[in-house]
Amino acid sequence: MNLKSLLFSFRGRINRLPYWVVTLILAVWGSLFQQFMGPYGPDYPMTAGPVLVTGINFVIVLWIGLAVQVKRWHDRDKSGWWMLINIVPVIGQIWLFIECGLLRGTAGDNRFGRDLISPSQ
Repeated sequence: MNLKSLLFSFRGRINRLPYWVVTLILAVWGSLFQQFMGPYGPDYPMTAGPVLVTGINFVIVLWIGLAVQVKRWHDRDKSGWWMLINIVPVIGQIWLFIECGLLRGTAGDNRFGRDLISPSQ
């Protein structure tokens, strides 16, 4: 799987390592981006430029995060619609952490593609 399909495609499946790598990179990027953009809120209103840059960043990071999460659900042999578990407060995030972050994917091929880690490796 190439980088473009890893980050932007909702097809296929990935194991835990690329999921955690992308998730941690997005977390670090979010922190750095926030530091770069500076404080904002009622006391520090944004002008049109920073609003546009922040909006574009948000859409790109959201797309990448959802694409990686859907592929991880696929690896667990579940529909990508399971990403909606994020909507459930607290329990949803715990469930997501366990399912996508800790549990191994389906061994062998499943309906979403081949296993990237074969048992012979």
